[in-house]
Amino acid sequence: MTVIDFTAATDNSDLMADPVARANRSGAPEFAIIVPTFNERANLLALTTKLETTLAGLDWELIVVDDDSPDGTADLAWQLGREHPNVRCIKRIGRRGLASACIEGILSTNAPFVAVMDGDLQHDETILPAMLAKIKAGADIAVGSRYVGDGSSGEGLSPLRKWGSEQATRLSTLLTGQTLSDPMSGFFAVRRDFFIDVAPKLSDEGFKILLDLIVSASRQGTAPAIAEVPYTFRARTAGESKMSPLVVTQFLGLWVSKLSGGVLPTSFLLFSLVGFTGIAIHLGVLTLFTTVWNIGFIPAQIAATLIAMTWNFFLNNWITYADKKLRGWKALQGLLLFYAACSIGGIANVSVASMIYDLRAVPIVAGLAGAVMSSVFNYAVTRTFTWRS
Repeated sequence: MTVIDFTAATDNSDLMADPVARANRSGAPEFAIIVPTFNERANLLALTTKLETTLAGLDWELIVVDDDSPDGTADLAWQLGREHPNVRCIKRIGRRGLASACIEGILSTNAPFVAVMDGDLQHDETILPAMLAKIKAGADIAVGSRYVGDGSSGEGLSPLRKWGSEQATRLSTLLTGQTLSDPMSGFFAVRRDFFIDVAPKLSDEGFKILLDLIVSASRQGTAPAIAEVPYTFRARTAGESKMSPLVVTQFLGLWVSKLSGGVLPTSFLLFSLVGFTGIAIHLGVLTLFTTVWNIGFIPAQIAATLIAMTWNFFLNNWITYADKKLRGWKALQGLLLFYAACSIGGIANVSVASMIYDLRAVPIVAGLAGAVMSSVFNYAVTRTFTWRS
């Protein structure tokens, strides 16, 4: 029998040490640009043209991760891909969210270096080569910053949004323990192998993946080496801004979640916040019915419960599960499932509260325990059956 020595043929130690050499050997691009999109058709051609000019001479690819945009963003991306082999599109059906889109895009490429940027032309693509250079020089993450050196928020932020960004930066600094001028930036580059190591710890909820990446990496081991590259934030030329009270609320949920070490998921925190507003709605309706309109307690309680449940469903549909938002008939079906789940949760609430009260606990303690129990139950059940992926 002839024994063949594969050692020399398969000794890739140099390739493993050099991700660029490894990419060249496999035919993979060196640099991938991940652009999560929703209704960005009007900007996509201009973005592609700008990237071609800026990255000329580099081996790069553009990956558009589109959340089933009704304006046909994915269709245009596929058309561009037929004309430009280095343009690809991932169209996601039934799921949405910037963080999960970024994760999915990064994990889909074989390029050793990856950048994330918006598709609205507000990020300055001309700094991408400088960001890539920082990563090649040893940084784990290179952040496009509006607040360092010659960087500026330009005309891209209103005074209110600029103030909000500054406050978010302060909160982020408290959380990361690192002085970073623009932790809320959605424009950054990263080594793909570094990202893959941290990916299992990342939340797929919300819009601020950079903050999550920095915190998760720091808690997993050594704080990441971060470089900052200044740029001027441009004004949007087409489409609508994705910034809204929803984004702010989800950021605060992520901040608290990471503050708890990830013990409390962002979605549970938002679900609980909605639940507190539901209590206020319930009590307000109950007071109105019994005090102002002199309706009996039982029918008033039933009406207040239904109204509060309805309020909770639609607010959760808008905030907590924005990436799984139910529409049309699915929303009606989801509402009925939500009623059913919360009714069972109400029974669990009473049962747990009664059991604890029988142990001679203070009534408010027993009531709080029941409320917590029903909140956890309702969250778990509605996440599984009402807003299932």
